[in-house]
Amino acid sequence: MEYLDFELPIKELQDQLEKCQLIGEESDVDVTQTCKKIEKKLLETKKEIYKNLTAWQRVQLSRHPDRPYTLDHIKALCGNSFLELHGDRNVKDDKAMIGGLGKIGDQTYMFIGQQKGFNTKTRQYRNFGMSNPEGYRKALRLMKSAEKFGIPVVTLIDTPGAYPGLEAEERGQGEAIARNIMEMARLKVPIIAIVIGEGASGGALGIGVGDRVLMLENAWYSVISPENCSSILWRSWDQKEQAAEALKLTASDAKKLKVVDAIIKEPLGGAHADRTATFKAVKDAIEKNFEDLKNLSPKDLVNQRMEKYLGMGVFKG
Repeated sequence: MEYLDFELPIKELQDQLEKCQLIGEESDVDVTQTCKKIEKKLLETKKEIYKNLTAWQRVQLSRHPDRPYTLDHIKALCGNSFLELHGDRNVKDDKAMIGGLGKIGDQTYMFIGQQKGFNTKTRQYRNFGMSNPEGYRKALRLMKSAEKFGIPVVTLIDTPGAYPGLEAEERGQGEAIARNIMEMARLKVPIIAIVIGEGASGGALGIGVGDRVLMLENAWYSVISPENCSSILWRSWDQKEQAAEALKLTASDAKKLKVVDAIIKEPLGGAHADRTATFKAVKDAIEKNFEDLKNLSPKDLVNQRMEKYLGMGVFKG
């Protein structure tokens, strides 16, 4: 398991515990009490560290290489019922944006989300989770199909941003994201959006408009990443921790600012520490929020969604 820099005290205790258990297995020495003391200290250290995480440390957790990605969530939620759908019927199939039909229990959902890679080859294949315009157009095509058949939409957001390359701009990156925001605002089926990792800029907003917007506890959601914010304001990445605090990008900040509706609690140590518990928490959140939305008429759904977004922010006339 990979440890982040602020998790090193946990790693030291974990190593001590493993050594203690090994001594017990390989000799006649009774190390039960010693192991229990180390386990107690390990739990206390974990609670202390994860209770006082800074904004930057939460950003680090959201990028942890062992953290479950969109396809991990979908496979855990739907099992073998997931049917992936491909292509935008215009340019090509964007591998950074995935989508398809899947069931949770007896209810069918249209799942859409950004997918990152887990090694060098798959990261390149998935373009590091950064979608091109055809990715957003594929997402919109699937949403409109879901609307046609009365199927609720679940979006899973995990992207460092939309792809900023020249070819993406040539094919209308800004227009594709703007159209998705407009069309999602008036889609006539329930939409549940969940930030499961990184929620950066328009890349996240392109699939982020929903009747319910939820965030995993250690995800982040902001107009810009801390590193890019630091490079613009200080001409260096060195101030990224200060930028993370100033951006108010954590789940608790987003909830306080009413950017998201609820926070999904993660297991102690983050989503990667106990994937099964994380998947269950996400599944419960989807089912609970769909239960609240399923009996609303299409007109009421759209009206409430419009009011929700019109009520955000503070402005002076």
